[in-house]
Amino acid sequence: MNCADNGIEITESRAEAWDSRSRTLLGDEACERLANASVAVIGTGGVGGYAVEALARCGVGNLLIVDADDVAPSNINRQLVALHSTIGQSKVEIFAARCRDINPTIDVKAVKEFVTPDNVAELIGTKIDFVIDAIDTVAPKMAVIAHCLQNHIPIISSMGAGGRTDPTKIGYFDISETREDGLARAVRQRMKKMGLRRSLKVVASTEPPHRNAVIELEEKNKRSSFGTIITIPAIFGLYLANHVVMRLIN
Repeated sequence: MNCADNGIEITESRAEAWDSRSRTLLGDEACERLANASVAVIGTGGVGGYAVEALARCGVGNLLIVDADDVAPSNINRQLVALHSTIGQSKVEIFAARCRDINPTIDVKAVKEFVTPDNVAELIGTKIDFVIDAIDTVAPKMAVIAHCLQNHIPIISSMGAGGRTDPTKIGYFDISETREDGLARAVRQRMKKMGLRRSLKVVASTEPPHRNAVIELEEKNKRSSFGTIITIPAIFGLYLANHVVMRLIN
């Protein structure tokens, strides 16, 4: 069966393929590059979860997803796999099953661990094509960034998405260009102290966080956070994934 719309013939098998729309836009060669690519997403919360989803739906064939957390009730307002029915379940295991349901041929490695300077080299290795850092605490974030920069692994990093409401302020920046962002400031300071005077591509917002949205925490690696709605971290995650996809196919 052929479709004659716009004078273009499409075979039945191509029209019914799950990635047919991607192949129409990007072309078969680009989609094959994505199918052969390996991408790591470190952190699968409000930002990283949307990056995982986008990579799987774009046809990236090999994913490493790392996150030690289970779904909590406070995740439901913004995180993709957070539902009342999934409370207490491992985020990475849910995402692994979801990705395989999107693309049955995908190879997903789900790792339920905290990232540390001691295990980052083993977790990520040096053969990965791209790393998305979606961690929101400084110590593990810097472990990932340092490992990638020192081993010349392409990386894009998310800065702070919490406490913000204006999607028009989100964009791509070098870490040196970020402002109004406590997480980015901490990363810049740590990079300088570690002698990592290199470019680091980030997704960030120029909107100052709403100070009345601060949440005090008593966690090991994190003393405070911000209230968040779904729209901003979701856009951050899609920006991260889009950058990776465009780099991989070009």
